[in-house]
Amino acid sequence: MTASERRWWLLVTVGAGLLLITLDNSILYTALPTLTEELGASGSAALWIINAYPVVMAGLLLGAGTLGDRIGHRRMFVVGLVIFGAASAAAAFSVSPGMLIASRALLAVGAASMMPATLALIRLTFDDAKERNIAIAIWGSLSVIGAAMGPILGGLLLERFWWGSVFLINVPVVVVALIATTIIAPRNDADPTKKWDLLSSIQAMVGLVGTVLFIKELAHVPQNWPLVAAAAVAAVVGFTAFVRRQRRMAEPLLDFSIFRNRAFSGGVLAAAFAMFTIAGAQLITTQRFQLVEGFSPLQAGLLVAAIALGALPSGMLGAAFLDVLGLRLIISGGLGVGALGLVLSITAAATDTFMLLVAGFIVTGMGLGGAFSVASAAIMGNAHPARPVWLRPWKRSPTRWGHSRRSPCWEAC
Repeated sequence: MTASERRWWLLVTVGAGLLLITLDNSILYTALPTLTEELGASGSAALWIINAYPVVMAGLLLGAGTLGDRIGHRRMFVVGLVIFGAASAAAAFSVSPGMLIASRALLAVGAASMMPATLALIRLTFDDAKERNIAIAIWGSLSVIGAAMGPILGGLLLERFWWGSVFLINVPVVVVALIATTIIAPRNDADPTKKWDLLSSIQAMVGLVGTVLFIKELAHVPQNWPLVAAAAVAAVVGFTAFVRRQRRMAEPLLDFSIFRNRAFSGGVLAAAFAMFTIAGAQLITTQRFQLVEGFSPLQAGLLVAAIALGALPSGMLGAAFLDVLGLRLIISGGLGVGALGLVLSITAAATDTFMLLVAGFIVTGMGLGGAFSVASAAIMGNAHPARPVWLRPWKRSPTRWGHSRRSPCWEAC
């Protein structure tokens, strides 16, 4: 196998890991009514079955990147795969809502271990700047596609198997990815001098859990005001402690000065908008059409898969034309097209026009798929050099970030 072939096969391998991460964030949207009924889960338990995964993963993600620098990103990816596979098996055979929630939290630990490593391995393997831009854009596209395809895969599995199959499907993918990693991935490059700050991750997670619980209880009728107040206090204390700790540390997990870079901040905002929009549209649509319109899980999954249908080509085109059109035009244009798709979807919901809803989802995917893939490249290309390797920029890049190469921002990148 040539060096060039090895690079692209590595991208396939880490892409498989990334697809597992994003699929598991949305695969329960169509499976939730079924597993809630089978396990006898309450409304609150159903909330945490969904939210335990993204909340725990978000809390651990920054710390996992630094830990990967310390022990090596190849090793971190392998450890993450093993944890993810074991947690998937535990989730598939859960006998209670509590066990499923705990398994989902363990899944998040594996996902948080893998996700920074996928980027770091790409960063370490792709030496050519243009190839790296394409690889990162493909990485971003896979994130959107995985999130969009989760509901249809969940619906397809529920048509033929029991609800645990939506988790058990991860195990064979994990096994294949583990074998491929041992053959293709670069050698483990550990740096024991790097410090891992677990306390910062815990503080972030306390803030995130408090925020989710606050929103959930505030929307609940009647409200449990003591719990609402406790959740608000936890959110404020957690995030305040996290921010203060980062400002005191010589090597913080999150250097807030990086947000002064407009390209980086724009990339973060665009990526967040794209993912929250897709997740919200999928969750609301799948639940409504299953519980109100009588759709099967597969039918509901096929409906929201229209987002992936639009996201796949636009993500690839965004990567191909990034050097030509530049960051600003693709992201702003993609978000504008995505907003148009949302308007069409809202109009369809108000007028009960099914085909208009499908068209709206396709247009939304076209806009947000391209915006997210390019936003990923913007985040990677404009991170501060002191950041962990999975967020470090490369020395030279032909990509136009929307400003002159001679500008201070370009030099800082």
